[in-house]
Amino acid sequence: MNHNVYHSIAEKLPTMSKSHKKIAKFILENTNTVPFFTVAKMAKKAEVSEATVVRFAVQLGYSGYPELQQHMQNSVQQQLTTVERLQMSSQVYEGKEQGIYDIFQDDIENIKTTMGKLDISAFNNAVNAILNAKKVYISANRSAASLGVFLQYYLNIVLENTELIRSVEELPEQLYKLDSRDVVFGISFARYSSSTVKTMAFAKKQGAKTIVLTDNLLSPLVPNSDIVLTAASQVPTFIDSFAAPLSLINALVTHVGKERINDVDCHLEKMEEIWEQLGIFYQKGHEESNES
Repeated sequence: MNHNVYHSIAEKLPTMSKSHKKIAKFILENTNTVPFFTVAKMAKKAEVSEATVVRFAVQLGYSGYPELQQHMQNSVQQQLTTVERLQMSSQVYEGKEQGIYDIFQDDIENIKTTMGKLDISAFNNAVNAILNAKKVYISANRSAASLGVFLQYYLNIVLENTELIRSVEELPEQLYKLDSRDVVFGISFARYSSSTVKTMAFAKKQGAKTIVLTDNLLSPLVPNSDIVLTAASQVPTFIDSFAAPLSLINALVTHVGKERINDVDCHLEKMEEIWEQLGIFYQKGHEESNES
């Protein structure tokens, strides 16, 4: 239904009620921006009630508005270029001050959606796979590289066996000994990085355990993954919203750390001593003594 959602709306338009026709026409006239509207914003724009928007989605065969929204977003996000997403943001986020708060609200909605759709079984499987891995490799490129760096930094504090793969060109040197005892963790969101997709395909072929963090089950990373974690990242701007993926990573690292609490405590105590010796962290008293 993903690629035919707008066709489905157009086909059913003649038989819809007056209020549903208002919603349908508004959607068809604003296909690039509507997928990122909340129920409240959709209702306001189409001049109907929020309950009517929900009933409209159900009439189309969806469980509710969130499912309809997800299908519209999937259709739009993979087609829009960065320039088009920038132009779209000026249409969605209206007004200088209100637009700021709308962005915060969209991030909050992404976190709520991620929480509501969290596969606890997959989450626990990911924790166990990471804990039992001989080595953990992380593949995250382009904007998702920020998530990869964060995950690698904290996992390495806990496990001391985590490495970041910068690009597909580095695969031969980094992964030539890859086997079933290793874990490769891929992170990518629409528009997906081909380098990460290739890395996960290679890792799967080598027999490694593969975990992916992506936006939905239609992601090209999913076919080569043993464990799939999804997080909402939809905002109608030229940047990606990583509030929800980062929150999920926080939960993942925290649970890995809880399972290795004794090892982590010992490791951090030693690191604190080294940080203190090298003056890694700013301390006001030390700076004043140096100046004197």
